[in-house]
Amino acid sequence: MATRRAALKAIDWMAFAERVPPNQKAMFNALKTRSDTVAGKLASLPEKPPTIDWAFYRVAVQKAGMVDEFEKKFSSITVPVPKDTQTEKINLQEQESVKLAESYIQESKTRVSQYEKELERYKNMIPFDQMTFEDLHEAFPETKLDKEKHPYWPHKPISEL
Repeated sequence: MATRRAALKAIDWMAFAERVPPNQKAMFNALKTRSDTVAGKLASLPEKPPTIDWAFYRVAVQKAGMVDEFEKKFSSITVPVPKDTQTEKINLQEQESVKLAESYIQESKTRVSQYEKELERYKNMIPFDQMTFEDLHEAFPETKLDKEKHPYWPHKPISEL
């Protein structure tokens, strides 16, 4: 039982420690110490509880039938193990998180490729100090004035004065 419990609750403390912010190191160390203490206590327990020597008690107890009655009641006791209702939900959340992470990685890769193309365009562009206004408007079309939209720029029309 102890080995099964340890296998279920294995924690990668090194990976966990890498993600802890510096201002929370004390809380992390306290959590790890407490976890190690509890794990040590669980590991010290036997995997199965010791068996009861009913023959010894039959000889030691003088009242006839009492040990047989206790043995019968003890063997009929079953300790209910609670159902695990959360593992399935956690696994679903983990799968969703993996899908979201993979989609984010793909989107990031497409953004990186777009940024690399844009960076390459900037690297191959004429230096700003050597550009003419026509070169600037060709490289950056958004800087070109729209005469239809703003015919009097930088001046206001007479009607607005």
